[in-house]
Amino acid sequence: MCLGIPGKIVEITSSENKLALVDVGGVKREVNIICIVDEEHPPESCLGDWVLIHVGFAMTRINEEEAARTLELLQELGEVQEEFQTRKNSEKENP
Repeated sequence: MCLGIPGKIVEITSSENKLALVDVGGVKREVNIICIVDEEHPPESCLGDWVLIHVGFAMTRINEEEAARTLELLQELGEVQEEFQTRKNSEKENP
């Protein structure tokens, strides 16, 4: 299964190398944008785009609404995971 994490391109760090700084939930990291650029959409025009990131590559552009929905779902999944872990730890402590 592949999981794409939404992020917003906040800076083009290298047009030559097709690298950009992306904000993913408040954490900024450099990603490769080669999969989303072409002659009609050069690196400089990617600033402000929302993208899905997988293994360090921006795989596709998405709209802001879709990004917000995806981030919300990922947060909910994280909360569910925390609840499962809390229950699992409680069962170990109180068999």
